[in-house]
Amino acid sequence: MKLVINLIRNLLGAIIAFFDVITRGTKLKRSPEKQAKVAEESQKLALYQFFGCPFCIKTRRAMYKYNVPIQKRNVSEGSPYRDELLQGGGKIQTPCLRIENENGVEWLYDSKAIIGYLEERFVEAK
Repeated sequence: MKLVINLIRNLLGAIIAFFDVITRGTKLKRSPEKQAKVAEESQKLALYQFFGCPFCIKTRRAMYKYNVPIQKRNVSEGSPYRDELLQGGGKIQTPCLRIENENGVEWLYDSKAIIGYLEERFVEAK
């Protein structure tokens, strides 16, 4: 039964991810200097995720839209990133954004919170 549920979940996730890719809009345009700064700052970030998770897809879509190149770490069973997420963040829940800052490491859960953080940090006010 668990195998059937995982198969259905993975199939639906792949379908959602496919439609995400074909319906993406355009990336935020920045000057080369500003984009280089964003790329440098985003090296302190990592997104812990499942490929087919709708909330992870929503978060990756925002990363694409805001043109923020964040490393993605898959936390499927058997992945070393799964243990890293559990040890650092305290639970296996995705999406989770790992943020390195001057005070240490912060673990931000919830797609809405992560997208809000990305907007605040990387999208300039109009």
